[in-house]
Amino acid sequence: MASKYTIAPSILSADFARLGEEVENVLAAGADTVHFDVMDNHYVPNLTIGPMVCSALRKYGIEAPIDVHLMVSPVDKIIGEFADAGASFITFHPEATEHVDRSLQLVRAAGCKSGLVFNPATSLDVLKYVMDKVDIVLLMSVNPGFGGQKFIPGTLDKLREARKMIDESGFDISLEIDGGVGPANIKEVAEAGGRARLRYGAARYLALLPSSLLLSWLSYNTVAYIGRPAQRARPDVARAGGM
Repeated sequence: MASKYTIAPSILSADFARLGEEVENVLAAGADTVHFDVMDNHYVPNLTIGPMVCSALRKYGIEAPIDVHLMVSPVDKIIGEFADAGASFITFHPEATEHVDRSLQLVRAAGCKSGLVFNPATSLDVLKYVMDKVDIVLLMSVNPGFGGQKFIPGTLDKLREARKMIDESGFDISLEIDGGVGPANIKEVAEAGGRARLRYGAARYLALLPSSLLLSWLSYNTVAYIGRPAQRARPDVARAGGM
């Protein structure tokens, strides 16, 4: 069976003076989810956006799911703030909280899908104790904080390890990989993770989409998910990924 994709552009490099309009246009052009890269200049050496931007998009009328990747520490307070602002999915790094189990419970209690993010040198050991509270596992294949980095090959072994843990757990957990994924390695990454969801981190891969609107949005990051049914069939993207 062919893999299904959804497309989730990140707003990180957007023209924030026209953010609502640009997000609206890119969703109309075929994107499915809006992705937030939230950085605090503490956990990672960069500073981006907060819950007010999420709330502003909801007030503007954006109804698509909003996927929030927290690269901040601590996380508990901002989890609630993003949930109140309209987030749909919230993922965070286990190093960023004193109590991983409690923080995951906070995400779900707020009505959002919960997830853990693992840096390239971070072990998956903590995952086995919270499998029942995780909806998403995201493996960073670059170090978080900046775009344009090269894929770290050792992530493939971790991807296989995570895939095995998830399959043996019996839980419905989506597996993602983020950073340096593109046409040159997407097939290898997908084969290592099976039903994994793949995140594109380089803006030029928007060219995979058959839309002049998306092609004009070249400053954006794009997330391509594999494993859950897409809202729209995108066979062109599947071919570009080598599936």
